[in-house]
Amino acid sequence: MNRCGGLNLAEEFMNKKMRKLEKSNGNDIEDQTNLDRISNMPTDVLNTILVHLPLRDAARTSVLSSKWRYKWTSISEFVLDDKCFSSSPHCDDRWEEIMKIIRHVQSNHNGSIKKFKLAAYCYPEHSQLGEWIEFVAEKGIEELSLQDFIFIKRFKLPSQVFSCPQLSCLDLYGCIFKLPSRFEGFACLKSLQLNQVSITSETLESLVHSCSVLEKLTLLDIDHIASLRIHNQTLKYLKIDSEFADISLENSPLLDSVDIRMVPFHERIMARYLEQGRACNLLRILGGLDSVRRLILSSFFIEFLANGNITERRTFAFNHLSYLELKEVRFCCFKEVFVTVSMLRSSPNLEELYLSVSGSYDLSKPVLDYLKSQYLFEFSFNRLKEVRIRGIYGTRTEWEFIKLILARSPVLETLVIVKFEGDRIPESLLFQTERASEDVKIVTLAL
Repeated sequence: MNRCGGLNLAEEFMNKKMRKLEKSNGNDIEDQTNLDRISNMPTDVLNTILVHLPLRDAARTSVLSSKWRYKWTSISEFVLDDKCFSSSPHCDDRWEEIMKIIRHVQSNHNGSIKKFKLAAYCYPEHSQLGEWIEFVAEKGIEELSLQDFIFIKRFKLPSQVFSCPQLSCLDLYGCIFKLPSRFEGFACLKSLQLNQVSITSETLESLVHSCSVLEKLTLLDIDHIASLRIHNQTLKYLKIDSEFADISLENSPLLDSVDIRMVPFHERIMARYLEQGRACNLLRILGGLDSVRRLILSSFFIEFLANGNITERRTFAFNHLSYLELKEVRFCCFKEVFVTVSMLRSSPNLEELYLSVSGSYDLSKPVLDYLKSQYLFEFSFNRLKEVRIRGIYGTRTEWEFIKLILARSPVLETLVIVKFEGDRIPESLLFQTERASEDVKIVTLAL
């Protein structure tokens, strides 16, 4: 029997015994004999079984016998989420329920704590939460995750967190993040997520740069940070959904997947960045992403990339890009259409294109002339197999873009077009246009 199958059987047996003993008050001799066999298993095996149970079920093992009363408090992983509550107490009462668990663990735990995750909708008392974080930090924590609780104000992250040599995953929510003066980096940290965290641009840059094995970085709703500077030699995955005014992704040569949604910063600060007259943001920000394979760009960030001195010259290439998703492109805006087409032209190995459209009611003659220009038909999307365009309004500029895709994609297999209002575009009309691929399947829908 493999280890995974044996573990599942042990969990099932444990749950059956707990249910039976809870009903019989532990008087069944055969059950007690079987439980003694389980009790005599190696500690690491018992820990593995209990860790794979929801924490509420692991705590229920305390009724099995006196030997089991506090076994659950010494497991190496604690996940405090909605499954910990037998009913649905009001969020005001949940923290007290959580503190009961925490107090039991603090009083009886022996050994290390490798993982702690708080993902229950509650009002944490900041001093108590801080004391618990200090406790797990001293227990050799490897994965620390604080997610989506309710807060009145940001709480200060205990400094002990920065002295955890084995920390490999750090997921923080609603805290104030300040680095100690002697901080030398997280030597083992591979995944970092900051959500609604207060941190300065300089602190974030220093933190990311000092994590020598960091592979995954997620930044969500960061407090009032104007400029994001992400420089890391090992970073592979980057997701940003936050307010900012500028970004730099230099010296991140291994970035493989990038997902950026930009929320505009304060108007005056934003205007200062937009009016600096520097080189085109498209080249400055994305020009160095030589290794990226998956790229998702949303809403205002596309407009931001179009700012600056745009040029027809192809001065960068996404040679490894196979998946491109652009959200809320405005086909009435010349610069946004130019950026969209430039990215397509610069991606010789692109296979999948997903495009959503926003605010394309108005006809733009510059966009129309650009999409109809002859030089755009001098190159092909030689590996493009699947294209999905969502939310079009049926304008001439959108139609010219669709014609360009059909005419210059020789291996295209699927084209899906979803119209925002009114009737869908007749498929017969699309089949009457020039198509480089005779085998393309065209599907048109309407919202």
